[in-house]
Amino acid sequence: MVIQRVLPATCYLKKTRKFLAKHITIMKDYKGEKILVVKRELFDSVGAFQGISTEVEDYLPQLINPENNFFMDRGTAEEDPTHKQLIPYALFRYKGKFLHYVRGKAGGEARLHAKGSMGIGGHINPVDMRDDALGMETYMAGVKREIDEELNIEGNYSHKVIAILNDDSNEVGKVHLGVVHLVELESDQVSSGEDAIADVKFSSVDELQNTIKPNLETWSQYCAEILDQL
Repeated sequence: MVIQRVLPATCYLKKTRKFLAKHITIMKDYKGEKILVVKRELFDSVGAFQGISTEVEDYLPQLINPENNFFMDRGTAEEDPTHKQLIPYALFRYKGKFLHYVRGKAGGEARLHAKGSMGIGGHINPVDMRDDALGMETYMAGVKREIDEELNIEGNYSHKVIAILNDDSNEVGKVHLGVVHLVELESDQVSSGEDAIADVKFSSVDELQNTIKPNLETWSQYCAEILDQL
């Protein structure tokens, strides 16, 4: 006589969920969003690198040249390492201390949820288009929009591009290219403008390069390494 053990339905559900999570990739619906990209081969031709480069003039004119960039469907771009999505990545400084925060679940990039970050920014979209088509005016309009959406800042600020970021060591980095901005604040009265930005605070360079750094996303770790040079 063979006795078969019947597992509860909840066990089957758990096993099914594990199987699906392991073997099936669920594509996020970006609702037709278009984002600014360049071809990976352009980055390679200028000089591909891993990490962070402060040689801005070698890269920025090529990346922001309307002849080299164009809008692409985000759903396609997120899975296509032959293109790089241009991402403004702004660092905020007030009296020697830098802003950092924790990415909430409401953020657009699920692969970065719960990570610590120093960078504020996002994709450049068609809504940012200015008279120069896909040139510097359009790019800077996108930078301002992203900052205004993600943070509430009291007082004026100024900013400049200080570095380029690239990280091909993970799936997120392979399809993105960061343009690092240093934002100089007149006040430390800064708060989150959306649910994706949590636990906003300012810390010293020493703290960010040591105790905080291990909890930061990769791009922010690269940025932390050069803070004392800024």
